[in-house]
Amino acid sequence: MMDREEIFQSLERLRKGLLHIILIFVLLGVAIFPFSRTLLRHLYETNLNVDLVAEPHSKVSLVAFAIPEAFLSLLKLTLFASLFLSIPIIFYQVWKAFAPLFRLKQLRSQFPIFLTAISLFYLGASFCYFVTLPFGVRFLLGYQSANIKPMISVGTYISFCAVFIFGFGLTFELPLILSLLSYIKVVNAAFLTKNRRYAILLITIIAAVVTPTPDVFNMALMGVPLYLLFEVGVILVKIIERKRARADIHLPQP
Repeated sequence: MMDREEIFQSLERLRKGLLHIILIFVLLGVAIFPFSRTLLRHLYETNLNVDLVAEPHSKVSLVAFAIPEAFLSLLKLTLFASLFLSIPIIFYQVWKAFAPLFRLKQLRSQFPIFLTAISLFYLGASFCYFVTLPFGVRFLLGYQSANIKPMISVGTYISFCAVFIFGFGLTFELPLILSLLSYIKVVNAAFLTKNRRYAILLITIIAAVVTPTPDVFNMALMGVPLYLLFEVGVILVKIIERKRARADIHLPQP
């Protein structure tokens, strides 16, 4: 059982780690800001390169509703991009702070776990950026008409994209989370299998919240991969339990 002293030690390690995170975050932001216009153009061309119904030869454009919005939007995009690239150091510092608390330092292969966490996040973010977001945005813009011309705030658009990209990235961590919970004996394969229907319900709710549109197609783009990741997590939990059982068998008897 973890005691109060161990918790405070973990929080202290996290506090020290935050200094490194902030430093990397700021340095990345300084390096990224000069390229923020290029990032915004790429973000626009990936999702918003759609013809206007009212003006067939014109494209949907981003607008700034206030004098400083253009600058503040580029700054916001820079901060999101910096946070996105800071994910490895964030994961590392969180792992470093809390792994001893849950006895995860005893794992023999920590680097593959760390690498898997980063890979799953960027896989989920990439899936959102290149698959789900374009479909979702085009679906929503499909409701424009000759009387309804979309005027999309650049700041709102950046926030909209960032929320879903980070949301997808974090939800793709599900197999790893289940594996670690199994390692510290919080969940087991029997529990996950027995409650699969509740997991499906939860996945459906998450898909409805995280996807940019409420239609079934876009929810499926999120829900199906998330369910498959859940099943992968169940398989990994079973593997962990089998290894634990074999290790217990070979333990010397007192």
